[in-house]
Amino acid sequence: MKKIITVSIVDDEADLRKHIAGYLAAAGNIRCQSAYASAEEALEHLPRDKPDVILMDINLGEMDGIECVRRLTAIMPEAQVLMLTVFEDTDQIFRALAAGASGYLLKRMPPKKLLEAIGEVSAGGSPMSAPIARKVVHSFKTSPAPDSQTAELSPREKSVVDGLAGGLAYKQIADQLGVSIHTVRNYIRRIYEKLHVRSRTEAVAKFLRK
Repeated sequence: MKKIITVSIVDDEADLRKHIAGYLAAAGNIRCQSAYASAEEALEHLPRDKPDVILMDINLGEMDGIECVRRLTAIMPEAQVLMLTVFEDTDQIFRALAAGASGYLLKRMPPKKLLEAIGEVSAGGSPMSAPIARKVVHSFKTSPAPDSQTAELSPREKSVVDGLAGGLAYKQIADQLGVSIHTVRNYIRRIYEKLHVRSRTEAVAKFLRK
């Protein structure tokens, strides 16, 4: 029997929340647990809801979805957040991933692909819409030349980047190192600061070219 994946939606468009909830209900093994129209509502209720996956829009009003992700991952380190948005510029992508998002999807993607992405992120993956993946790959190819900053990483921080380079999810890295996901996120924030990067992709690109 397939495990039921619980999903919470954070989007300020009521019709879209309703449509997505309908897609999830038709999937059979996915259940819409809750839906919120603002980041403030999400921060208040999601720690109690504890969904397996959170679908997060960026344009939410007073507090945007990226800041919401940053705050959520601080209080819910195991949260698997999928950005679901119309924005596909590189800066927004990197900001969302650096904030702790596990994947980045465009709203125009077919419902079937959305359901597949929910299953993928629930299993520890990092799904991205094809146009987003291309931008990430382009960023990897055009990342700055390496410098001495990678030498400043501690052995444990280098192990974390090795895990990221191997495509491991934060939980897998935590299990491998025998630490909590919260500790892994703290390592990653320090790595970003030392390497002067904004996302796991940039960190891996810089580290691999040392």
